[in-house]
Amino acid sequence: MMTRTNLLVAMIALIATTDWTTAAEPVASGQHAASIRQGPQPLKGASHGVGKLIPDASLTDISGNVHRLGEIVAKHRATVIAMTSTSCPLSKKYLPTLEELSKNAGDDVAWMIVNPIATDKANDMNAAAARFGEHVVYGHDSEGEFAARIGALTTTDVIVVDSHRTVVYHGAVDDQYGFGYSLEAPRRRYLADALAAIETNVSPLISATVAPGCALASKSNQHASSDLTYHNRISRIVQQNCVECHREGGVAPFSLTTYEDVDAHAGMIEQVVQRDIMPPWFAANSESADRDALSPWVNDCSLAEVDKRDLLAWLAGPMPEGDQRDAPQVREFPSDWQIGQPDAVYQFAEPQSVKATGVMPYKYVDVQTDLSEDKWVQAIEVQPGNRSVVHHVLVFVQGVGQEHSERDGFWGIYVPGNSSLIYPDGFAKRIPKNAKLLFQMHYTPNGTATTDETRIGLVFAKEPPQHEVKVTGIFNDKIKIPAGADNHPEVAKLPIPADARVLGFLPHMHLRGKAARYELIRDNETTTLLDVPRYDFNWQLLYRYRDPLQLHAGDTIQFTSWYDNSEKNPANPDPTRDVGWGPQTYDEMQVGYVEYYLPGVTPGDAADRKALKGERADRGNRSAVMLRRLDVNRDGVITKSEVRQRMPQNENAAGSIFDRLDTDQNGELTQAELEKL
Repeated sequence: MMTRTNLLVAMIALIATTDWTTAAEPVASGQHAASIRQGPQPLKGASHGVGKLIPDASLTDISGNVHRLGEIVAKHRATVIAMTSTSCPLSKKYLPTLEELSKNAGDDVAWMIVNPIATDKANDMNAAAARFGEHVVYGHDSEGEFAARIGALTTTDVIVVDSHRTVVYHGAVDDQYGFGYSLEAPRRRYLADALAAIETNVSPLISATVAPGCALASKSNQHASSDLTYHNRISRIVQQNCVECHREGGVAPFSLTTYEDVDAHAGMIEQVVQRDIMPPWFAANSESADRDALSPWVNDCSLAEVDKRDLLAWLAGPMPEGDQRDAPQVREFPSDWQIGQPDAVYQFAEPQSVKATGVMPYKYVDVQTDLSEDKWVQAIEVQPGNRSVVHHVLVFVQGVGQEHSERDGFWGIYVPGNSSLIYPDGFAKRIPKNAKLLFQMHYTPNGTATTDETRIGLVFAKEPPQHEVKVTGIFNDKIKIPAGADNHPEVAKLPIPADARVLGFLPHMHLRGKAARYELIRDNETTTLLDVPRYDFNWQLLYRYRDPLQLHAGDTIQFTSWYDNSEKNPANPDPTRDVGWGPQTYDEMQVGYVEYYLPGVTPGDAADRKALKGERADRGNRSAVMLRRLDVNRDGVITKSEVRQRMPQNENAAGSIFDRLDTDQNGELTQAELEKL
């Protein structure tokens, strides 16, 4: 005969086998904004210049020698004209590939490596040119005339012509790198295949592709007149929105602090501004929101509509420099720590190796602190030792005897353009005595093998805070993304057990992540808090509220994420397999980080240590888990209809067990009754 305790165990077993990942309503195809990720897409050759006669042009190499394209082409079976740049990240990644291909292609293939960026430094170009053999021409097309004449569009564009100056191939080197993704190895080697086809006197199977790279300005667009000049308007827009990253010593790959800088990168600036990729901000405005209205997010760095309009208008015209006397005051930046001199600095004990090419899984690096007591930290700054290869960093705090879990939330963070967490007086984060700092490092190889020694600086609060800043993760470790699915939704929820105020959100997925949304469920009504229709793994952004969001006991935050596990996602490691939870980028995660504090609770109190936890964080309290999952209307009791509603696939068994547990036959089970069992 089954005891009541066994009945409870049976009910728990039914709960455990129930799919709690309630699927969100699928978003119709095209409802999400276009993906930030871009890989080489095949094009119709004729529409991309294939089969046409390429104009003759001259190129001066970095030693000052002039080379005529027509003369080179006439002497070789094929000539490869490859665009490059020492300041474009994608160009730098492709340099080893071009080096290898040029060495192995044979004497009947000529190579011209063309740098059309005016402000690229001579030392950098000399170093790049030294990687190639003497048979390779490396030229600096500082005015962009050679690139414009042959029809090059980006800094990764490749044009292959035969001995009669007919274009045979125009497109990407391969598909290993693109906007928003990197692969361990290319799947399609477009340039190598084109050269192999030419050697056997056949046409390449794919003769043209898009070549994701830094866009080159079209000379034909530089003819419109405008009252806007660089010094009287554009320099201020760029200074306000760009130079924090795009400056000497900044995290961006090239500087935009001068007119020459902006002019040299005008094509790329125009492209990323039109696509709303730069400045990097991916939160959607509400339907009624004015782009120029005050944002609810204090760190909203999106361009105001008037700035976007004026910048694009100037870029579309002749881009006059104007009178330098109209220029703004030069903006200055801290040379060392943005948070001021830290009270404590912790650095990697040993340099971490970063390979030259491909992709790298996360590296986890432990750093032991020497704190003799618990400390309150008011400012945190993460400084990569080698910014060129550090994509992002999440830092987790582990007390003595503790292990890291994604649900515990990040403690420190670094993403391009955001390396510090600075809290106002009265707010701080806690770090325990003798704590260990766990650095989750995402390295992105840039074409040269190197090392990194990241460090973190802490500024301690002068007195105990009024509020302890905490982070928790809304997560679902039971995700299952079907192979080939291009818009698969997953949902996780965070019931709010006590009044709390949210400071910010940080959605986290991996390479298949497509979109994310935080919603507040209150009194059976759902309100969107944060909508990210174009999630980009390469920008782990923290969306920080201007005014903290007030939550009440009984509220629920719902975190929905969508995934593209199809071949249409160029970053997808393997579209042929179902994908579940895992720590590496070829697996997936669904974590909706929430930064918050509990008003009215003294930091350090036992009640405060309970904090906010997702459903999977309190499995030890089985009765609380059962009540939370089965109490549909949140009235504190479970009814048979609620059990059947929550577990439709086990409806009969659940109802039978409920009847036998409900000994007083009042049709309700309370948490107190469950605890007695």
